[in-house]
Amino acid sequence: MEDAKLILVVDDESRMRRFIRMNLDLEGYRVIEAGTGLEAVNRVRDDLPDLVLLDVMMPELDGFEALGLIRETSSVPIIMLTVKGEEDDRVKGLELGADDYVTKPFSPRELSSRIKAVLRRAEMPTPAGQSIIKVDDRLEIDFNRRQVIVEGEEVKLRPTEYRLLYHLVNNSGWTLPHETLLAKVWGHEYRDETHYLRLYITYLRQKLEEDPAHPKYILTERGIGYRFVDYKRHSPSGE
Repeated sequence: MEDAKLILVVDDESRMRRFIRMNLDLEGYRVIEAGTGLEAVNRVRDDLPDLVLLDVMMPELDGFEALGLIRETSSVPIIMLTVKGEEDDRVKGLELGADDYVTKPFSPRELSSRIKAVLRRAEMPTPAGQSIIKVDDRLEIDFNRRQVIVEGEEVKLRPTEYRLLYHLVNNSGWTLPHETLLAKVWGHEYRDETHYLRLYITYLRQKLEEDPAHPKYILTERGIGYRFVDYKRHSPSGE
């Protein structure tokens, strides 16, 4: 099936690759494999997969190092496979640009659910209303072209960052609760995963704000959620 999503499975254990491939085949995905981090980097470049399942514990080039190299040239969605209980590994993976993680051992159902959620997030929602949003003289957003312009320069956002920004901007002036943002951006199964939201809010602030420590665009409503500044109220036409 040419339209089936292509998934790259990266693990140094052939038995684990076979287990994952068998279950992904049953789900209707096309699957390719890599047994090392370096091979994974090359396959991402040559085969352009729709998603990568990347094991952390590999000899020579580990999953984190491979992730860093992949992120230099590609924004392909990546799910890290981590050992159960290694909280530091999960946080490190997300900070380096992974989209999600699954802890070993995992069930085929859990893996399938995570893959579907990450692929869903990678699809940008259809923009509503005006195409170009001029927040102020410093920040401009064009969701139709997936462009964010800060001080005249285009800033690259990852798919999940775009999706989060989209929901914040399209509800500007309103506080969106943590659970609402998690459900809209990551999926209903992530409603309690507040660390994802905190991390990606930090990413957006670092890329958009003049002073991320004192944000003026993405505001925190402590204990409730986040609010994008009501730019419409402060626009020239609204003065």
